[in-house]
Amino acid sequence: MTDTPLPGLGLVPAPREVRVDGGELTLDAGTVLDAGPGTEDVARWLRATVGTATGLDLPPHTGHADGPVLRLAVDPAAVPDPEAYRLEITEHGVELLGGDAAGVFWGAQTLRQLLGPDAHRRANLGRTTAWTLPHARISDRPRMRWRGFMLDVSRHFTPKEGVLRTLDLLAAHKLNVLHLHLTDDQGWRMEIRRYPKLTEVGARRPRTRVGHTASDLWDERVHGGRYTQDDLREIVAYAAARHITVVPEIDIPGHSQATVTAYPELGNTDALTPEQAAGLDVWTGWGVSPHILAPTEHTLRFFENVLEEVLDVFPGEFVHLGGDEAVKDQWRASATAQRRIAELGLRDEDGLQAWFIRHFDRWLAARGRRLVGWDEILEGDSLGPEGEGLTPGATVSSWRGYAGGVEAARAGHDVIMCPEQHVYLDHRQADGDDEPVPIGYVRTLRDVYHFEPVPPQLAGTDAARHVIGAQANLWTEVVENQQRFDYQVFPRLAAFAEVVWSDPATRDFDDFDRRVTAAHYARLEALGVDY
Repeated sequence: MTDTPLPGLGLVPAPREVRVDGGELTLDAGTVLDAGPGTEDVARWLRATVGTATGLDLPPHTGHADGPVLRLAVDPAAVPDPEAYRLEITEHGVELLGGDAAGVFWGAQTLRQLLGPDAHRRANLGRTTAWTLPHARISDRPRMRWRGFMLDVSRHFTPKEGVLRTLDLLAAHKLNVLHLHLTDDQGWRMEIRRYPKLTEVGARRPRTRVGHTASDLWDERVHGGRYTQDDLREIVAYAAARHITVVPEIDIPGHSQATVTAYPELGNTDALTPEQAAGLDVWTGWGVSPHILAPTEHTLRFFENVLEEVLDVFPGEFVHLGGDEAVKDQWRASATAQRRIAELGLRDEDGLQAWFIRHFDRWLAARGRRLVGWDEILEGDSLGPEGEGLTPGATVSSWRGYAGGVEAARAGHDVIMCPEQHVYLDHRQADGDDEPVPIGYVRTLRDVYHFEPVPPQLAGTDAARHVIGAQANLWTEVVENQQRFDYQVFPRLAAFAEVVWSDPATRDFDDFDRRVTAAHYARLEALGVDY
């Protein structure tokens, strides 16, 4: 017997404890599924995916079985931690216990990996009617609560089927948050029924810059795309069945050129020349647009109405409101904005942005939700005393390095670590001419694997508990299709998944590389991932 995750099992992410011996269990046409209360969704998933790929029907257990029994149960007494599981394979069958239904589901993902790469296909290849599993006992639990991936669907639109595929790939890696970046200067993607021009006008741009910000190449085709609210409800339900939470992002007050193109009165009209106002369109380039929302009561009511519809579609605890890279030049030139600064007794335009964000922070909190924002939401005295600064539930996505996350955690705010220097997957994977568009930092598979979400400034302190997780982000300025998505994301997302799931004390890149090479690349190929 051994207590180490053997490389031969090739499990990714690595589980906490593995004990194996030399025996094997064969699953065949006689295998039945005994799904206890609370595991019904996992049973449906097993039949629809693993059952379809293996050709095993996995009928319900009715008290008598001619073959092995696959037993699923939620058992907090045996598995006390949320999302944790215990998987035991013996000559009698398989027992999969979870601390909750999510734990059972993550254990089912491990079971699928043990069945081999062909268990990840969408149809049975017809080569075998029996599938073997090693006799083993695996006890496992996640390191972090928030194990996220951000998909930007504004710069290049991802159709609904692509989002559903992304959710399947996240589930296969035990990631549990999909952050959907739905609005930006280059496109507004969510249907808002009260304001139809947000997608009628804001979801289409006349052309698109090809390559990085300085490129002079253009794709002259119109680029567009949007999700109906029912599309997004379908995405949310599909994710929930896989124990993934979808966090929407509506970007305010900056990154708003598509918004003010659709509804110009939301912009700083008194800071624009007639020529600028007449030439306003959804942005065709990259970088940071100068267009920022006007700090008026009309703008506040407009976005309250928008968010009412967002909350109706997305039932999760968190709503991301951006708050980053808000260029203040229009506010400096706007008499309306300057009057608002004076009326509110603010020091400057940074204080005005903080006021804007705090308004919606409190608005969300009053409805039982929590604001998430990029680390710029800390600026402008946002960490003031309770009642003046951000609400206690406001959460920071630390993207400009670790500093914002450290500051927020020390002030008692939860933090999601996603520093661009480490986990922006749109950045290049290597030096040299092979990179399709060599932007950003070079971040290899090894680099991502060595990312540490809890910085040394917080390690061992009480503030470390506020680092609730981490997130890998994919901005899509140069990610124009599924093939490019696959190239940018994989296999680096597998390395990230191990960082946020597995025990950091046993992290070993050489061992990870062996497991990926021996087994996980074949799984990705079976899943149709063009890594």
